[in-house]
Formats: sequence, structure tokens, C-alpha cells
Amino acid sequence: MHRVYRPRNYLEIGVNDGRSLAISRVPSVAIDPAFKVVTSISCDVHLVKATSDDFFARKDPLVHLRRGRNPFRALARRDPLQMLGGDPKLELSFIDGMHIFEFALRDFMNVEKHSRWNSVIVLDDMLPRNVDEAARDRHTREWTGDVYKVAAVLRRFRPDLLVVEVDTTPTGVVVVFGADPTNTVLKQKYDAILEEYVTEDPQDVPEEVLARKTAVSPDALLGADFWPALIRARNLNRSRSAFADVRRRIERVTG
Repeated sequence: MHRVYRPRNYLEIGVNDGRSLAISRVPSVAIDPAFKVVTSISCDVHLVKATSDDFFARKDPLVHLRRGRNPFRALARRDPLQMLGGDPKLELSFIDGMHIFEFALRDFMNVEKHSRWNSVIVLDDMLPRNVDEAARDRHTREWTGDVYKVAAVLRRFRPDLLVVEVDTTPTGVVVVFGADPTNTVLKQKYDAILEEYVTEDPQDVPEEVLARKTAVSPDALLGADFWPALIRARNLNRSRSAFADVRRRIERVTG
């Protein structure tokens, strides 16, 4: 995703030992209350030892990305938001924090508030292979928890988003396109969503999730022809109206 989308900044929730953070070569923010980085990091990173909820509750959580801006580069890239010194907008975000539905949903909500329609948001461990892996109370080596429910919630309450399941090893990811920081539906319905979707183990995982019936292959997604259009729209700061064309291109690949 870094290679294909070429983000100009990166946010990661759930650092652990730093293996995924090590891929980044751009200004980054990485959040984990108990990280234990054991690999070399090759980016300008704000490594935050906190929960994601506490991090996003800060007055200016992404200040590091603003400080790292180059106004001459912003001018060359014709990025009005950067030239005007506005709030930084996340371009690529990777959510791999606590594997509990409501935590992952809040992480998405917080990330979306700092994103644009042409941002890319990736949620990890979204395709459990069995009911045991999907338990809220962990008792397996590989563990997704019940975060798979986030995809169903987004499709139901936020049809404006494009939610794509990807058949990665071992426990899948979901990629979300079309973020809208002005949308408040999830915030307004948050309590009702939790009342309906937070259930005791064992979880009732839909067969289509376990069988990955709607998941696309990573190669198909990364090799699709919509990426140049998405990158161009991002770099030129095009309005949300441009999402309709990009969405059609993505849907041709993902069905």
C-alpha cells in the first residue's frame, strides 16, 4: 500500500514491535500504550505511548505532521491545505489496536475526522477464520476479536463509504475509501450500535466472513487501475464530487 498509494504521511494505531511502522518513509504518527520496538525505524515519527482514545482527545494530536511540512514542497504539489497551514489530513492510516469491536469502531471514527475522501484507511484482522479467533475474550494464538463487525456497521450506517475486504494472510484486512470528516452518523448512533452489536462469546460470525466470499485478492487491489486517479485527486486536493468517478473504478475491481 505504501508503494502503490505513495502517501505523504502515515498514522498507525497498534505499533507492537514496529515491523509495520518500519515500512514507512514519510512523516508518521504511531500510537500504542505498550509498544516494544525491536526493529530500525526509517521515518520521521512521533511515537506516542498512549491509548488511541487518549491520543485523539488531545487538543492538536497531529501537530507532528504539521511541523514536518515543507511549504516549498506543498507549493510544488499544489496542496492548498498545506500551503495555508491548515489542519494536517491523514493520507494512509493503519488501525491495528485493541481487537474489540467498540475500540476499533472508535479508532475509525477518530481517524476519519482527520482524513479526506481520497485518504486510505486500513483496518487489520478483519476476517477471522473461525469463531474462536473472533472471541472478545482471547484464547487463541491468532486473534481477531470481534472487530469484523466494523465492516458490517460501516456498510449499514455509512453507505457513502466504500468498504473493501482483502484476503490477506492470516486474518484479512478491510480497506475503506471515501472518508467524510463532516459525517456524524456514527457519533450520533454510537450507543445504539454498541447495544446491538456488542454480544457475549461465542460470536455469531457470518458465514460470508469466515469464507471470505466478498474478499478480493491483495494483488488484484494493489494492481488495479484506480490508484493513479486517487493519487491525482489527493495531490490536487479535488473536491468530494470527484469520488464518484474513483468509486466506480474501485467497484469494477472489487465488485
